[in-house]
Amino acid sequence: MAQAEDYGAELSDFRKRVAELRATRALPDGARPATLDAALFELQYVSDVLWPRHEQLVAAQRQTARPADPKELQLLRAVFQRLPLPVLLLDGDSVVNRLNFAASQLFGLRAGYAAGRSITASFNHEGRAAFRGQVAAVARHEGSRSLAVELMHGLSGETERPGRLWVTLTAVRPPGHRRTAVLAVCQPLAGPAGRPPAPVSPAVPAQRPDPAEVSSQVALMDLLDDMTAALLDEGRHGASPLERAARVLHGRFADWVIADRAEPGGGPLRRAAVLAPEEAPDGGGAAAIAAQDPSDAPLILEAARAGASALQIRPEDMFALGESGDGLPVLALTETASLLCVPLRLPSGAVLGVLTLLRAAGRPAFELAEASAMERMSRHIALALRAA
Repeated sequence: MAQAEDYGAELSDFRKRVAELRATRALPDGARPATLDAALFELQYVSDVLWPRHEQLVAAQRQTARPADPKELQLLRAVFQRLPLPVLLLDGDSVVNRLNFAASQLFGLRAGYAAGRSITASFNHEGRAAFRGQVAAVARHEGSRSLAVELMHGLSGETERPGRLWVTLTAVRPPGHRRTAVLAVCQPLAGPAGRPPAPVSPAVPAQRPDPAEVSSQVALMDLLDDMTAALLDEGRHGASPLERAARVLHGRFADWVIADRAEPGGGPLRRAAVLAPEEAPDGGGAAAIAAQDPSDAPLILEAARAGASALQIRPEDMFALGESGDGLPVLALTETASLLCVPLRLPSGAVLGVLTLLRAAGRPAFELAEASAMERMSRHIALALRAA
């Protein structure tokens, strides 16, 4: 501890001397050679003194740290998974590192899919910035805190309005993690805004499954079944697998479906199909979107290059999908409230195309569970394209 305090004092003095050197920039030119010599001396001091001292402190910390007991780690993982309340382990950017079974049921996510993705996509747009700010503050060791958030989908028994949660955040340092993580504990919030719910007795029996959630899962299974049938039916109107897939998704899953196909041999994207809402007058601008070059849509181009899906609720960048010939943003032209951009990627990593799905205002936004199902279908579509 004494060595760490001495090192901190030396580092503080060094920062003060650097500040003084920066202030000498206003001196006459004649004094600058001496200032340059002083700056070089300070750099040599960092290289010869401060950095070796830092390496010694790190090595001493590693020697004193005891290795974690595997049995204890296994016990901690089991306790984490079996907690009756939804619990998530987040980093400072609100990205999920781990979540228990109760949290996966609450948010409708698989643990493998949620890891590495921001949990804020499950919240209403208005509360996302506040949640990220609170998580970042806890990760900076500014103290534990709690806040209310609103989900994009209803909780059990609250199908008429989005579910609300009371989330408690606290900083933790899990074994093997180099940085501070944030433990988020979620509870359904049924009382007035800003007040946590009453503690739940462990003896209370589990609630019955939410009919709306079950219906949503059944609808996704039906969609997966119809998509598989459409991809296997090669003789349907002579259409390509990408066009057949777009027709399955149109209407029931998305208001707008924009399909882009990559040229053979890794060429640029070309627009293959644009399906607009049936009630849109004059196609709602479908002809203008069909004439657009996909390379002018930053979000589609990024999905093709990086091979990663994108889910956006109430997109902030109106030009994320480019603009039509008359300069109108595509997102404004389609009145998009949520979008899902999914690359058609083979197991080898090659991207054969991109599907962009849009939902207009008034329709429920895309959820992470729907994005997960769409990623599965995208792999099937890519395999069908390769076979064709």
